[in-house]
Amino acid sequence: MKLKMMLTVTVAMAAFAAVAQDKQVTIASWGGSYQESQSKALFEPAEAKTGIKVTQETYGGMSDVRLQVQTGKVTLDIVASGSGSAARAGAEGLLEELDYNVIDVSTFYPHLYTKYCVGGDVFSTVYAWNTNTYGDNGPQSWADFWDTDKFPGKRAYRGKVAGALEPALMADGVAPEDVYKVLDSEEGIKRAIDKIRQLKPHIDVFWTSGAQHAQLMKDGEVDMTTGWNGRFDNAAKDGAKVKYSFNQALLDYDCFAIPKGAPNKDTAMAFLAEISKPEYQDDLPKYITYGPTNKAAYETGEIDAATAAGLPSSPANAAMQLPVSLDWYAKWETKAAEMYQEMLTE
Repeated sequence: MKLKMMLTVTVAMAAFAAVAQDKQVTIASWGGSYQESQSKALFEPAEAKTGIKVTQETYGGMSDVRLQVQTGKVTLDIVASGSGSAARAGAEGLLEELDYNVIDVSTFYPHLYTKYCVGGDVFSTVYAWNTNTYGDNGPQSWADFWDTDKFPGKRAYRGKVAGALEPALMADGVAPEDVYKVLDSEEGIKRAIDKIRQLKPHIDVFWTSGAQHAQLMKDGEVDMTTGWNGRFDNAAKDGAKVKYSFNQALLDYDCFAIPKGAPNKDTAMAFLAEISKPEYQDDLPKYITYGPTNKAAYETGEIDAATAAGLPSSPANAAMQLPVSLDWYAKWETKAAEMYQEMLTE
């Protein structure tokens, strides 16, 4: 009897170990202060709470997902993505549909989740400047960013099409509310790219990651750049001489998606359900100034009024910005990216 009980306990422990071993996810994000913030606010606390083992990687975006899906060698369970890239990847069949019976989005802001991607944070693409060069009186519009007489100096600009074309049209005099109407044709896309081509002699770096554009400002390598507001705030905490404006910024959100054929799809779905809860999202602004997508996060008491006022999604800041159109990215990003790359390699 004793031996039988010991065998039963041993089998039960082995079964538990097997189940625990199955509860794992590999998450890919973009590194730098952004992924560090995600890790501290979301990944590590959720791992401790759920027992799901988390392995973190950095990656180059949906092109990496496409390669894994096309070769049938999918190793990633969850990826962080820009909303536009996720919209296109979903339309391309690269992502699993999310189960919103598992992931509770009942207290999310409207339009901050889709069939394929659930919002993780709200951010802004802004223009930022070196205060050693311009003091507090840096550019206050995209037209200023393009004005090399008024603001001489080295620029950096986005090396990918996402968030690159809209500023160019606003600099060319298009009203924010008309930007996506103009971009809804190859002629409009060409107009935006031609405007960037005009500025190209003054662009020293076409950046490809948030960590890169933050480092450019920390090192003082450029006098102004486009980029993501939270990265600049963290760079300023590290001593960078940088300021930015929300005027004419692009209001956007990052989200989490599950690649098609993810090895731990069900566990990934459960993990996304966990980190979408307000008690995780309310911690993110402690590490980076991005707003939560779950509006209930503002009701937990963790985000004070002063912090909320500095977040991209606060009413005053949001009113100055152009919300990014996911419909446009789903329809045009592939073609626009080809045209943009041609200009970059001229």
